[in-house]
Order: sequence, then C-alpha cells, then structure tokens
Amino acid sequence: MSVRPAARLLAALLLAALTHVEVSAQAVSAAAQAAPAPATAAPATPIDALGRSTPRGTVLGFLAASRKEDAELARQYLNTRLTGVQAQELARQLFVVLDTRLPARLTQVSDVPEGSRANPLAPGQEVIGTIEDRGGTVQVVLERSTPRGQSEAIWLFSSKTLDAIPDLYDAIVQRQAHSLLPRFLTHTRVSGIPLFEWLALLVGLPAIYVITGLLNRLLKPLVRLSWTRVLRNPNPFNRDPMPAPARLLLLAIGTRWLLSVLPLSLLLRQFWSSAATVLSIVSIAWLLVIVNGDVETLLVRRLNPVSSASVSLLRVARRGVDLLVIFGGLLALLRHFSVDPTPALAGLGVGGIAVALAAQKTLENVIAGASLIFDQAVRIGDYMKVGELEGTVEHIGLRSTRIRTLNRTIVTIPNSQIANMSLETFSARDKFWFHPVVGLRYETTEDQMGLALRGLRDLLERHDRVDRPSVRVRFLRLGAFSLDVELFAYVHARDWAHFLEIQEGLLLGITSVIHAAGTEIAFPTQTMHVANPVNAAATELPTRT
Repeated sequence: MSVRPAARLLAALLLAALTHVEVSAQAVSAAAQAAPAPATAAPATPIDALGRSTPRGTVLGFLAASRKEDAELARQYLNTRLTGVQAQELARQLFVVLDTRLPARLTQVSDVPEGSRANPLAPGQEVIGTIEDRGGTVQVVLERSTPRGQSEAIWLFSSKTLDAIPDLYDAIVQRQAHSLLPRFLTHTRVSGIPLFEWLALLVGLPAIYVITGLLNRLLKPLVRLSWTRVLRNPNPFNRDPMPAPARLLLLAIGTRWLLSVLPLSLLLRQFWSSAATVLSIVSIAWLLVIVNGDVETLLVRRLNPVSSASVSLLRVARRGVDLLVIFGGLLALLRHFSVDPTPALAGLGVGGIAVALAAQKTLENVIAGASLIFDQAVRIGDYMKVGELEGTVEHIGLRSTRIRTLNRTIVTIPNSQIANMSLETFSARDKFWFHPVVGLRYETTEDQMGLALRGLRDLLERHDRVDRPSVRVRFLRLGAFSLDVELFAYVHARDWAHFLEIQEGLLLGITSVIHAAGTEIAFPTQTMHVANPVNAAATELPTRT
C-alpha cells in the first residue's frame, strides 16, 4: 500500500468521523423526527419532539440546548422537582460537569427506545458514563419514565445523578480557580470553543507528528549501524525505522494522552477521540499490510528461484491476508460508530457461496495446485509419467501444469486431474535397475556354466558404480531355446544418460565373460527329426532359424 492512497483513505475516514459527531450534536432534533406511517400500516409509537425517546437523543438534545445557553429548554431533560431558576441553574451545572468530566463515549450510548438493557434488574435505566470524584465514583444515569399528562415514555437524567451534580460542580470550579492558564486562553472563544483548546490540538498534535519524524531520523543511523555490525547483514538498510503508519499510531496515542490531561470540552473530546480511534485502526491495518509484505519477501528469498508456483501461491496468500486485515479494519470502524455489520456479513456470506459455486472448477484447480506445491509431488524439471503421458515438467501454476513430451510438444493438464492420477517420477529415483537375462546355448556344459556364473558375479561386484549388496547372478530356468541366467543389481548414476553409459560397459563385459567361459550366447534354434520309412533309423537334421 503506497502512502498517497493510504492518506486519501485516512482523510476520508476522519471526515466521516467529523460528520458523524457534528450531525449527532447539532441535528439531533431533526434526526428524531419520523416519517409519517402509511395509511394501511399500524399506528406508530409517538416520538418526543425534544428527542427524548432514546437515551442518545436525550444526551445530545441536552448538550445542544445547553451549548445554545437555552436553560429553559435544557431543564426539560432533567427528572427533578425543582422549577424555575433553580432547575435552570441545576441544568447549567449538569452541563458543566458533563462537558468537563463525562467520558467521550457518545457513540456508544444506545439509540433505541428500549435502551441497551445492560442491567436486566433495571431495564428502565441507562448508564451513559462514570465520573471519578475524590469521594468515589458517580454514575451518570438516565431513567425512563412517563410524565404526568403524557402517554409516551421518555428518557431523563435521573434524580439520583442530579443529587450528586452540585458537589461535582463545586470541585470543578475550585480546580479551574487554581488553574495556571491565563484567563484569556480559557475565556476567549472562537466558534464557541475556548482558545486554549484550539491551541492545544491544532498546535500540539502537529508538534507530536513532527517529533515522530525527528525521532525517525535519529533512529535511522542507529538501526543502520546495528543492521551491518550487530546483525552482520551485508544488504544495506534503506527503510525507515518508523514508517508512516507507525508515526500515525504514535500520533493517535499522543492524542489520547492529551485528551486525558487537558480540560477539554465534551464535544471536542468526542471528536478527537473518534478521530484517534479511526487513526489507530487505520494505522494498525496499514502496519499489518506492510509486515505481511515483508514476510512474503522473506519467504520468497528462501524459496527456490525456479519455483514460480510457490511464489504465485505466496502472492495469493498475501493478497488474501491483506483483504482480511482491511475487512477487519472496516468492521472495527463500523463497530466504533455503532453500526451493526451483521446484515452486511450475511449478504457477503450468501454472495460468497454463489461465487464459490460459480468458480467451483477454478477453486478445485487452485486447491489442487496448492496441495501439489506443499506436498512437492511435482517439481519443475522432473521427468515423470502422468497416466499414459511421459515428459518433463516445465511449469507448475495455480490452475494447471505444463509438461513437455518426448515429441517436444507441450501438454497442459489441470491440477485437479494431476491430484487424482498416479504419478511416476523417474528423475526422483536414487538407483537404476540393471536386470538383463542372458541366454546360453544348450551345448553349455556344467563346468562352463559355473565358470560363467562366477565371472559374471565378479564383474558386477568389482564395478565401482554397482551397489554390491544388491548383486545377484543365478541360473534362472531352462528356456525354450537357451539356458537363462538372470543378472540383478542396482547402479549408482547421475541421470539416465549416465546409466546408459554404465550399462553399455557392463553388457560388453558380460559378452567377454561368456566367451572366456567357452560358451556362447544362444539364439533361437530348432531340431527336426525326419523319419525314413525305408530305413528304420531316423535321420536328425538340425536347423537354425
């Protein structure tokens, strides 16, 4: 993955995060409106005009009203008996506490009317966050109730939570009074956001990224020195110790750290928290793709250079892993923005089955090719017999294998057929079988036969290319035209041509031994007995054919 496409993808994801947060915060009232139901459909449950039908609608609606300083509207989201100015002051204090201390997890708040029902014992309550206090922890809880005079259940900030708000507010005010920051940084606002927050994020985050770039330049000479002297690798090290995704991941970690130490507003913390999460997911996926490519390069270097099938299989495996990593990153992004990917996964499963059925033969050949490569049943350069076909293997692909026959033609066989056929690899044998049967004339005497057997046995045992434990020379049978002698031995040879050279010398030596024993190699002969009716004695006329 190059830097430019990744940067484009990152920018698109950050824009999506910004759009998601801004739309949720500023357009909650419009999002809460429902389209009118068809005339034939059942009447739908009425929706609250203030967006209090769901827990998320209540939280976002309260924050939007408080940010507009509409105290009268903001107090409509509280479950309190206070009225008038007291209720408005409580709403203002609640906004300050939430804006300062509430964890930035607005996207995880339930957006269904029934709530998440995380606690089965309290189905009408929704915990949207926990605020740490010197006296312990305070849970910010919404409770579902039906106000008097209404038929619709709505979500409001619980009275128990509201009871703890004044103490939390006083602690925040005391902490701000002892702040070391100048007043103009905390009270000057640009587009409703304090100037301090603009400086902290718009200046601090680029500074962190610049620091990661400087750290990369400092580490490069050290890593290059360790590469050549400690690891003793002769190849030059020309890569960055901290590639772009690693620096982006450090930037996301730095963003998280700044959010934890700086007193930023909830909306800004929510936006940058979502941006940091998106940045982390993209950076991790990008790093995994880079590492996967490095692993492929390392494995290709260790393979035989002529094993193109293994290289192709590794490339397919790498692309598959890359797709899985990217798909996992997309699922993580969807889960972060509370989008249920189950319907999409179900659709992909059905589509995958359809594609698998359509490409059944292709997948069968690819799987068979992978099995041939892993089992190493067929190798490039092997002379083998596949069924009735003999030839030399020239190419092993993911779909088919090419064999050059003795007629110098190319035969392409699908891998699925090779996987189901018997294979005989001649070039894989470690020894060659020398097994001639020599026929001697019937005129050979017993002494001549013994002399010939001993001479042939000595001939084989003295040869430096013959495997001596395998030598066997025996008078085998009385043939139709000859006395058959079997010679059995294995010969060590480099290849078939070398074996033919050794066999030629052995056959010449066999001929010499037989002649030295006083006999000859037989050829087919017949003896005819002609009976003379005049003379009782029969005349034998030997004939040779």
